[in-house]
Amino acid sequence: MHTLIKYLFISTVSCIMLFSLNAKAQDSFDILILNGHIIDGTGNPWFEADVGIIDQRIVRIGNLENAQADKVIDASGLIVAPGFIDPHTHAIRGIFDNPSAESSLRQGVTTLLEGNDGSSPFPIDEHYQAIRNKGISTNWSVFVGQGTIRELVMGTENRPANTDELQQMKALVAEAMEQGAMGISTGLFYVPGNFTPIEEVIELSRVVADYNGIYISHMRDEVAGLMDSVQETILIGEEAGIPVQITHHKTMGRQNWGASVDTLSMIDAARARGVDITMDQYPYTAAQSGMAAIVPQWAQAGGTDALLAIWNDNARRQELKDGIVDRILYDRGGGSPANIVISFCDWDTSLEGKSLADIANERGIEPSPGNAAEIAMDIISNGGAQAVYHAMSEEDVERIMQHPATAIGSDGTLTVFGEGAPHPRQYGTFARVLGTYVRERGIITLEDAVRKMSGATAQRLGIRDRGILREGYYADISIFNADEIRDLSTFEDPHQYAVGVEHVIVNGILAIDDGLVTSARPGKILNGPGYIED
Repeated sequence: MHTLIKYLFISTVSCIMLFSLNAKAQDSFDILILNGHIIDGTGNPWFEADVGIIDQRIVRIGNLENAQADKVIDASGLIVAPGFIDPHTHAIRGIFDNPSAESSLRQGVTTLLEGNDGSSPFPIDEHYQAIRNKGISTNWSVFVGQGTIRELVMGTENRPANTDELQQMKALVAEAMEQGAMGISTGLFYVPGNFTPIEEVIELSRVVADYNGIYISHMRDEVAGLMDSVQETILIGEEAGIPVQITHHKTMGRQNWGASVDTLSMIDAARARGVDITMDQYPYTAAQSGMAAIVPQWAQAGGTDALLAIWNDNARRQELKDGIVDRILYDRGGGSPANIVISFCDWDTSLEGKSLADIANERGIEPSPGNAAEIAMDIISNGGAQAVYHAMSEEDVERIMQHPATAIGSDGTLTVFGEGAPHPRQYGTFARVLGTYVRERGIITLEDAVRKMSGATAQRLGIRDRGILREGYYADISIFNADEIRDLSTFEDPHQYAVGVEHVIVNGILAIDDGLVTSARPGKILNGPGYIED
């Protein structure tokens, strides 16, 4: 009897609270968005409705023309969409200097994922606390980097892990998942990820699978070994029993153009037999990475000092130089030193925006692949640099974008406005898809583009109550003009914000209002599925 009375009392209180919330939702809101075209992030066609927000949540979607609110946004002629989720960033390069994340906000992005390509902050809990202490405008989450974990245990040695080392790595991965990592990332192209046998990756991925996380990978090779790398990624998913995402899927090197026909067929076949594999992509025909990306991995074992020792060894120098020339001609160089452009160089900013061919000409030497290799090693020996690599085809970009299993991600940093010559994806990825590939070229529909930027990624990462406009979900919302949104950033003049986004709401708070970035820092840490609260 006492239990029944207690139950009835709790139920009555709950009903009163729910009634009060509903009554408030019908009468008064913190933010009221009127007359917008709702694209809800599921891929469904748009519909006209109003959105009412109380505190951090969407509480009503419908006809709210008679309601009151502290803040009313007239979204007539505008699209009201979920805030976009960027699954692949390197935003740690700038987030502490630029906590407003303005280049992302102005594209409608409300959530950033860090820790890609096998490199992540660690320990995760200390990093999350640093983000909380700073206060940022967007939501934030990280993957644990397999390369980071391997380097902590083994350094950059080119060998398989022994039993004890593997156990140490598995324990560190479990720790990261319990501290809130979304999953594990690999950069099997980079050192030390490239030195990792598939069996080791599978073992670490099984740990992540136990926590319901995902495996996201910069594959081992996106050029000559592209097909083998796709197959390896599929096999990791099958053997580890883990959802897999090929990140920034692309086909590099002129001889590889058109290969997306085959990679997408492989992905379709894997999905047909039950492998949970998806992709993300940025809408550009150039990549960005360190100058070491054109250096063969075998020469990078042991770090920069070991690499320079090889370069300075007359007996081995030519082998290394030949390897760099090969990558300029048939890999990331796209066939010419003119296709490799310095984007960031701390020790000599005068190199930024110049190609290896430009630098050769300035030095009075022929801009040949051999001389470009010499220049690349000179740059590395002086401290290194980031570079943009023009080596992809537009047809592959469009084909990959149209695939239903492809999401959108920038692979961008958050550099301070005006510094360096960054890849324009930092400023333009999401706006470029909406402006160029939806409005101008009709490659995908507006509804599908929004799905690829929001609901699909939230579902993939297991982010609850976000990514879709739905009553009860967090109020992460992007309001933009579909006729005007576009990217302005170019390779020649990258430091230009996207235009067309009028309002951005993060956790129920305006981060952009009438096109102006506010002083609010409403971003939250989004813990992964294995998170265990202290």
